[in-house]
Amino acid sequence: MLPSLFIAHGSPMIAIEESGYGTFLDHLGESLARPQAIVIFSAHWESRVQQVSAVESYSTIYDFGGFPDELYRVTYPAHGNPALAARIHELLKAAEVPVELDHGRGLDHGAWTLLNRLYPAADIPVVAMSVNARLTPEEQFRIGQTLSPLRSEGVLIIGSGVTVHNFQLLQARHNAEVQSAIKQFEAWLESKLHAWDLAALFHYETEAPYARLAVPANGQEHFAPLFYAMGAGSRPESVETLHQGWMWDVMTNSVYAFR
Repeated sequence: MLPSLFIAHGSPMIAIEESGYGTFLDHLGESLARPQAIVIFSAHWESRVQQVSAVESYSTIYDFGGFPDELYRVTYPAHGNPALAARIHELLKAAEVPVELDHGRGLDHGAWTLLNRLYPAADIPVVAMSVNARLTPEEQFRIGQTLSPLRSEGVLIIGSGVTVHNFQLLQARHNAEVQSAIKQFEAWLESKLHAWDLAALFHYETEAPYARLAVPANGQEHFAPLFYAMGAGSRPESVETLHQGWMWDVMTNSVYAFR
């Protein structure tokens, strides 16, 4: 059975730049059993009602600015999987989750930059999913949990976000106290994931050290994909930290697997 994964999407440049994290993502795709399809929750597709992409083929959305021209020439022409999208729609409806099918949206950079490293041939069907940061972590988890049976059918479920994502920290990137604080948050998160302490994780805003610094109120959409991926893992036999790194010293490149 394939794991569910939480993968940090970091800077859009991960799609093309030579870096340790980019190399890790290359190897991650090679190390996994080849999926029949990919379901990916992206922090850059927000909606109040759960959206499920049912397109036949995807355009590439460049939802960022100020990067080298080379990045805007990258395309990720993945095919969709309308049949799988319809099945997901029915699973969520049966779980009484408000859900709609989307028939036109392309892949945003929370999805295609990662997939360009994991599966550069773009030859695996993709179903993109929105996230809703207004839901509670328990509700986000339950949506992922509803899709957990798909993992035994060769579907790779990914939550794409960032666990420490606060652009205001860039101004203090060389501040030792700030670096210590956010590392304490990530260490707490990792320990609670490995202990599968759902009660603490669902209440991370009050339980975790420096939670508001790491996950500001206007940046929760990047933390939410973790709970969707956790839910898809359901009751994992193991939780693995596949990668930990820092971007600009104050944002995480963390990858967790739920097997």
